[in-house]
Amino acid sequence: MTASTLEALCDRTVVLAGDLVRNLKGIRRSQDLFDDLSRDPADWAAAIEAADDAVAGTPSAVVTRPFDYGTVITWSFDPAHWVATRFSDGRRFGAWYGATEIETTVHETVYHWHRFLMDSFPDEDRCIAGERRVCAVRCDATLVDLRGRESEAPGLLDRRSYAFAQRVGAFVRDRGDAGLLVGSARCEGTNVAMFDPGKLSAVRERCFLTYFCRPREDRVVVERTPGRRWLEIRPSGLY
Repeated sequence: MTASTLEALCDRTVVLAGDLVRNLKGIRRSQDLFDDLSRDPADWAAAIEAADDAVAGTPSAVVTRPFDYGTVITWSFDPAHWVATRFSDGRRFGAWYGATEIETTVHETVYHWHRFLMDSFPDEDRCIAGERRVCAVRCDATLVDLRGRESEAPGLLDRRSYAFAQRVGAFVRDRGDAGLLVGSARCEGTNVAMFDPGKLSAVRERCFLTYFCRPREDRVVVERTPGRRWLEIRPSGLY
């Protein structure tokens, strides 16, 4: 696809002034990550300090952590696949992903979590749980609007290859746009890919979720309130 074709594809913009939803790994109840290594709280503090020193500093991880990819990480790892996302190859820049609906974030993250389970525990005949933290994040930006453009550019929502979408992401980011709006490849919702962290602010806790999956079954149950099923997703429908 030529630069002029990309320019034509990315010719619509929309002003977004409101909350987006960010769904990431998290736990419902806080716990000390090192209390299984020692009984001495001083040892826990030393381990936490050492771990913090090994992590790139960031003023607000929910907003800025994705933008560390492709910069601080590339010195020690080949990022060709493990930090690549739909609109970023993980080498030159990172992308922050949110959605306009919480349900969309669930379908997107269930897809990636289920892939991890099938790679790691394909023969497990037991229920595996994963906890998630959901945040509301304020966005004030003019975004490229790619909703509905998948009919002319199906690669935007290709379920198996990010090659075309990464070209679009690089074009939008290099042109200086803050980000883009696009349909979800996993459900009927809308995703947002942000390239400018300065347009995101006011992180607030929204809720916690727990995902339950038995790898041999084509089913993921999602709880918002512990003990009460909120959503049920068939992973086969996400691939």
